[in-house]
Amino acid sequence: MYELLSEFIEYIEIEKGLSNNTILAYRRDISSFIDYCKTEDINLITRLHISSYILSLRENKISQTSISRKISALKSFYKWASANEYSTANPISAIEPAKLPKYLPKVLSINEISALLKENLSTTQLAAVELLYSCGLRVSELCNLNINDINLKSKHVICYGKGSKERIVPFGECAFKAINNYLKYRETLACEFDITSSRLLITDTGRFMTRQDVYRLIHKLGKILNKEISPHTLRHTFATHLLENGADLRVVQELLGHSDVATTQLYTHISKKRLKEIYFSINNQ
Repeated sequence: MYELLSEFIEYIEIEKGLSNNTILAYRRDISSFIDYCKTEDINLITRLHISSYILSLRENKISQTSISRKISALKSFYKWASANEYSTANPISAIEPAKLPKYLPKVLSINEISALLKENLSTTQLAAVELLYSCGLRVSELCNLNINDINLKSKHVICYGKGSKERIVPFGECAFKAINNYLKYRETLACEFDITSSRLLITDTGRFMTRQDVYRLIHKLGKILNKEISPHTLRHTFATHLLENGADLRVVQELLGHSDVATTQLYTHISKKRLKEIYFSINNQ
């Protein structure tokens, strides 16, 4: 089955154009299933194997979100295998992942964002935080930015989201200052460490900024607010603040790079919830 998995990975990478992170997740999830089944023949796997596999995941305290993701990966794999006549049956077709509870994502207030941006950040860190919040970038989009993706004259950034889909996101004056200062500083770093790559973000030690660097930075900033936050929290906050200030839902959808406006509608619920909290806090004073 590992030969089939290699073909499937090639298919989703070349023909479907999925992101590297998604491809790695698919490979990891399907490999764990193959290891569990202990067979190289896809046609020997039955629905009982799949039910038993899901049960083992639950017994090992794997979260329902992760289980649903694994089931989704297997569904895609079997759909491809059936379409290419590698599999005579699709034992997972009747298995539906459990409905996940809809949690509203965490967002920060304007005052909390201001507090984070006033912290003693390095030039590179400040530019990274501004791009995450002011442009609503995913952490992978941030780390993959090149110098040419930044247009200071028209104050916009070009980023490539899921499926390498390009979008243009404008940024404001605060982000402009942070990015402009960083680009000047970057020239010094590039000379000092003999960097010829066009990758945008370079740390003070001459390394390209990684996802792990960004996660550690945002986690550290969250401690200042006594909150558990991630880079995606800033993306949620970006969308929520836009809607709270009258931005059109479709515009926010484009800025976030959502293929379905239903995904963006989640932020309207956050805005309503926050308005209620503000209302009751005022009236209870």
